[in-house]
Amino acid sequence: MSVRAGREFLAIPGPTTVPDEVLRAMHRPAVDIYSGPLLALTDGLLRDVARVFDTKGRTYIYISNGHGAWEASLTNVLSKGDRILVLESGRFAVGWGDGARRMGVEVEILNGDMRRAVRPAEVEARLKADRKSNAGGTFKAVLVAQVDTASGVVNDIEAIGQAIRAAGHDALLMVDAVASLGCMPFHMDAWGVDVAMSGSQKGLMAPPGLGFVAANDRARQAHKNAGLRTPYWDWTEREGDQHYQKYAGTPPEHLLFGLRQALDLLFEEGLENVFQRHRLLAEAVRRAVGMWAEGQAIGFNIIEPSERCDTVTTVLMNGGDPEAFRAYCNRKCGVILGHGIGELSGKAFRVAHMGHVNAPMILGTLGVIEMALAALEIPHGKGGAQAAIDWLGQQVKA
Repeated sequence: MSVRAGREFLAIPGPTTVPDEVLRAMHRPAVDIYSGPLLALTDGLLRDVARVFDTKGRTYIYISNGHGAWEASLTNVLSKGDRILVLESGRFAVGWGDGARRMGVEVEILNGDMRRAVRPAEVEARLKADRKSNAGGTFKAVLVAQVDTASGVVNDIEAIGQAIRAAGHDALLMVDAVASLGCMPFHMDAWGVDVAMSGSQKGLMAPPGLGFVAANDRARQAHKNAGLRTPYWDWTEREGDQHYQKYAGTPPEHLLFGLRQALDLLFEEGLENVFQRHRLLAEAVRRAVGMWAEGQAIGFNIIEPSERCDTVTTVLMNGGDPEAFRAYCNRKCGVILGHGIGELSGKAFRVAHMGHVNAPMILGTLGVIEMALAALEIPHGKGGAQAAIDWLGQQVKA
């Protein structure tokens, strides 16, 4: 017996729920790829993607997922044999660095912890030590993820940028904003980020298939001497006068139609309101998990509350089987939770609260989780869903 009917709810950290308005925007015939309206669409999207990154730099749209945008970022500023420093705080910055290694880049990992954020002081110390062997430092770039969806951490990108400058180092700061852009503040120029990348399928509320890269003047200067440049990813090629060069061929028309509508929804709500909505809903999830954790069978992966991100909460399960738990939520109630990945495979589940989400979606998900904990007799503290309701009720006044 189950109570699973109606729409399935995807509570995984990407792809996220696509708004009906975005789906409708895509449900239209193809148009002439050389026509004025499509050219204007591209110009507007490039401007507005830069607006979300909060940069005056150049932006590029790729037909790719986040891994493609990783590669686009690396190949445009690095050469074979260059050295980079990767800041570990989960799985994804390390994965980005692994891609660089496979392209012939020398990679050093500043070891972190799956349960904590990057420590800016450690970054500054490592870069100061690097400068002792070379006036400007030997590292060409520093790679970090603002949010790592494996661990559920948020890194302080502003402080990391300050650490690089305090070390007097010339390395480019390159940031993965896949799981944060459009959900949390990202101030590329103010924080001193040189290259940032993201994807369409999380906070930007569009289907998977588009990758985004933003680059400032320092990055574009490094690009001139980058030896890893290839025709498809190359920024110079995409800055050509012909419209088709913006996509290295045929534009992904229908994904662009959807992205236009998704960005319009974000701007209509207002980015600050979007960020506040994510803060409130994330804290509601954290209030619930905090209550359940009193039973000691489950708990937060990220130890410090201030380092828990506003887009996904990774929950450790010390009693019971996380996969059986996820299966129950799906089969019985139609809620799909994220599974633990990397070091947390088989040890955790993840609750996404990013993109096109509201209070009913989050409270419904928390109610299903509490129901599953009880049904599967997993030891937990009581009243988690009610704690979330109480929190939102206090914050969202009439």
